[in-house]
Amino acid sequence: MLLEKALQLIDEKNSQDPNKETYQSKEYPKELLYSQRMYAQLLDLEPDASEALKIAIRAQHIRRWEIPRQDYPANKVGYITWRNDLKKRHASITAEILTQVGYTPEFIERVSFLINKKALKNDPGTQTLEDVACLVFLQYYFESFAQKYDEEKIIDIVKKTWNKMSDKGHEYALKLGLSPTSQDLIGKALHAS
Repeated sequence: MLLEKALQLIDEKNSQDPNKETYQSKEYPKELLYSQRMYAQLLDLEPDASEALKIAIRAQHIRRWEIPRQDYPANKVGYITWRNDLKKRHASITAEILTQVGYTPEFIERVSFLINKKALKNDPGTQTLEDVACLVFLQYYFESFAQKYDEEKIIDIVKKTWNKMSDKGHEYALKLGLSPTSQDLIGKALHAS
């Protein structure tokens, strides 16, 4: 099956991540773990997701470590440029895999569209991808991320994250079972909106 082969090749690429993350006493290549969390979150949020969305979700950060944030200026323009370069690179690597597996150019174009997060708020697939990314961030990465910055900055980040999400994503986020500290920060951000 094309999907299984594509996911296997994406996982092989992400397995090469030299950065490691420990989860439940087991060490994983960081981007492999992230992609698996994304995929599981997608299947939970949208069990009937399209094949293109499944692949885009799994490949959203493919080989991300190859373009480090510190290679760009430490300002908003640098951040945006870095994010855009990442999306293009992720889409390009994924397109190579999908061509190798035997997908049609139209299908590959759709996956690239999703990875590049085009038409956010207007394309249901892109919106679902963004919802999943935000949910995974909130569930697995928010707590440690929040410890690095002052409360005002974190509240601003949560507001921006929340604004990217759909109503369905909001409902799901409120049921994640986050720590009291995280719930408090999110509550402050939502009341500040």
